[in-house]
Amino acid sequence: MEIQDLSKNIKIFCRETGADLVGFAPVERWVTEGIVPDDFRPQAIWKPARTVIVMGMGMPLPIVETTPSVLHMELYKTVNIKLDALAYDTTRYLNRLGHAATFFSRDGYNSLRAFRKWPGAPFGHVMAAKYAGLGNIGLSHCLLTPEFGPRVRFVSVFTALALPPDPLMEKDLCIKCEACAKCCPKDALRVRDDCLIGDYDKPACLEMAEELTKSRTYPCGICTKVCPIGRDRKLHKQPGIVKKYLREKEALTADPHDPAYRSWQHLRRYGAREPR
Repeated sequence: MEIQDLSKNIKIFCRETGADLVGFAPVERWVTEGIVPDDFRPQAIWKPARTVIVMGMGMPLPIVETTPSVLHMELYKTVNIKLDALAYDTTRYLNRLGHAATFFSRDGYNSLRAFRKWPGAPFGHVMAAKYAGLGNIGLSHCLLTPEFGPRVRFVSVFTALALPPDPLMEKDLCIKCEACAKCCPKDALRVRDDCLIGDYDKPACLEMAEELTKSRTYPCGICTKVCPIGRDRKLHKQPGIVKKYLREKEALTADPHDPAYRSWQHLRRYGAREPR
């Protein structure tokens, strides 16, 4: 089979199996960009790797808006399970065709305690998705995509196939509106004048995750909720919604029953346990 036909068939398989986004990143991009440390690059993890197939699944905006809630937590867990299954199925598909492949799960750590000891994961899907041409990194350190903004999660399959790479996305999607920084409950993001990507206080973000884990309403996801980028905004037709996000904390502090946030508060109130 010609490599172009194989490439097309792989993307068709990934989409039919459940991927909303699919892109191919040649392993050389990790080297030429020089941003990711050596040990975190694909060939350091699996030497035969020539291409990283990155797949994304969107997180429906109306559920992300309810964060922190049990509903959002269940969505997060469901998407994670589906992503791992998608990567597993894609790996098996390639193996059946006679092409060596393996995958890296959607997270790569099994507890916040482990994350606190070794912040990060052995492999980063955000950079992989960037190198696969699926989007670019915004102020919040999240990958922004034209389809979903940052409301998307990724998984990666490493293959020994040298597949035709997808072009990098050159235009920055982040408009530096600062909504992610202004709405962050831990002030973990700081805007920089000299570059688009902000300073990120990872321990502060982790502290929020630990708090939400105790009430079983993790993850936080505020920065993904408030980002105005993504065609999913047009789908759900919410003009002026960013203003609602920006005044949410103040409004609910003044009145926890503010009618503007009634549905979100309803979904947050039921099903969650009090932190121990």
